[in-house]
Amino acid sequence: MSLRVLLADDEHLIRGALAALLALEDDLVVVAEAASGPEALAMALAHRPDVAVLDLQMPGADGVSVATSLRDELPDCRTMIVTSHGRPGHLKRALAVGVRGFVPKTVSAQRLAEIIRTVHAGNRYVDPELAADAISAGDSPLTAREAEVLELAADGAPVAEIAERAALSQGTVRNYLSSAATKIGAENRHAAVRLARERGWV
Repeated sequence: MSLRVLLADDEHLIRGALAALLALEDDLVVVAEAASGPEALAMALAHRPDVAVLDLQMPGADGVSVATSLRDELPDCRTMIVTSHGRPGHLKRALAVGVRGFVPKTVSAQRLAEIIRTVHAGNRYVDPELAADAISAGDSPLTAREAEVLELAADGAPVAEIAERAALSQGTVRNYLSSAATKIGAENRHAAVRLARERGWV
């Protein structure tokens, strides 16, 4: 019995190379590929893979969001995340929704195939370095709303624009940004965004 795999990554070259390399494994078959979160979910529901290998950051919905949907809609499908930057907060979110594997994109195709088998067997695999980073970063002090507003501020948008996108008043946005910066120990919102990202809190 071949193990059916879904590959989701918005970088076509990486996805294509992975598909070609995994196809060399006797017991693995790539049944579908996707370039965005919504496409990954649709492909998974259409092809019902045994394991979904999801890029952490994709257009439309990130890998953790897709994994959350798959847990509810396709409970027999195991999920794993591949990422080029494993921030600690992402790892914790992924594990919380039942993701079974969390690996960096630097992993070899042969090792990835082994991890796919491990995950399919019901076991968990988390890259040791990513796990160590997550432990050392600690839990986020930010509320969900503070994290959301900080995320909206990440591209340097003015307060008025953030307020519009978050459906909040400008005063409330300033309060959230100030509170987030204080909790993180940053001198301004730009530093707060940088530090929160480094620690995987946004």
